[in-house]
Amino acid sequence: MKILYGVQGTGNGHISRARAMAAAFVKIPNVKVQYLFSGRPEANYFDMAAFGDYLVRRGLTFVSHEGKVDLLKTAQSNNVWQFLLDVRQLDVSAYDLVISDFEPVSAHAAKRQGVPSLSISHQSAFTYDVPIYGQGLFDKFVMRHFAPTERKIGLHWYHFNQPILPPIIDLPDVESSRSGPILTYLPFEKLEDVVATLQHFSHSFICFHPECKSANRQGNVDVRPLSKHEFHEALMQCDGVIANGGFELPSEVLSLGKKLLLKPLSGQFEQQSNVATLDMLGLASAMNTLDIDVIRRWLTKTDSSKVVYPDVASALAKWLAEGDMETLPALREHLWSQVIFPEHVTDLLSDFWPSQQRKRAMFSLQLSAIANKKARQY
Repeated sequence: MKILYGVQGTGNGHISRARAMAAAFVKIPNVKVQYLFSGRPEANYFDMAAFGDYLVRRGLTFVSHEGKVDLLKTAQSNNVWQFLLDVRQLDVSAYDLVISDFEPVSAHAAKRQGVPSLSISHQSAFTYDVPIYGQGLFDKFVMRHFAPTERKIGLHWYHFNQPILPPIIDLPDVESSRSGPILTYLPFEKLEDVVATLQHFSHSFICFHPECKSANRQGNVDVRPLSKHEFHEALMQCDGVIANGGFELPSEVLSLGKKLLLKPLSGQFEQQSNVATLDMLGLASAMNTLDIDVIRRWLTKTDSSKVVYPDVASALAKWLAEGDMETLPALREHLWSQVIFPEHVTDLLSDFWPSQQRKRAMFSLQLSAIANKKARQY
């Protein structure tokens, strides 16, 4: 079986998830996977050995500025004609399946050439009846047309009675502790703003940021360039994590049972929905800006919540190799039966999502009310 696996390279979470899948595919005989990445310049990828001789295309991406999506710069940075040329020139006819983790070149090439295609991504979860906050008409258009595939498998922290699987976790097999500094990963904020905020506290922080080119110490903040190995090492030892509202890193933090403070990227509904959902479930704290008062209160917290997730990557790779898409419901039930939530989360889920008939609008209104209440408190 030959698979082309397209990965959106804008965020490191997509790449981290793909690494877990790559490790799982290696163990499956008679499956050959070619990886394709797009969304950032080729020179900006790092720690990519797991993907072998991977392909790179320009693709499409978004640009943020000071913690907000900048639509004008996003439009200026994307070359639509180059994207269309990449789609036309990518020959996927030799592949049995094209998988897209929100990667548009591979998805559109598969659609154009009639090759079977499948999405495996957190974004795919938002095409189902799940909690959504802050989504506009443009967001709905992007979700539908950015990386279209024949089938979609969403990944989320809970299934919400939808065809969704648990998160794919990519963590080293080493013992975790809470003896280290607070890990901070806010790549969509300006580095100088992050450091200036953290310097208000006596705590020690280790801050990974794409603007950092060499490790340096700025008072109580240890600033590091991006590195998968060093980041995971810090993650396994840290006392807690401050991050933006992506999906993969919060999933890893939840699986480690460490406290979590999230700031969503303004204007990005996926991050807003993620943060509102975890905040509502009591699995993370939230802030809308780099708020010193919120961070101070969060630093005093000693409690945290742990969610036990199974090895989704291995189960999913095996299922894909078997080639029977109709058995997805059985895979879903098997994986969710192994998930263990904290007791308070189980109680909340039964209250907020008691049946399959509960409509998305009702849940979104509840999330909106909670988010507005939090904003007034801050």
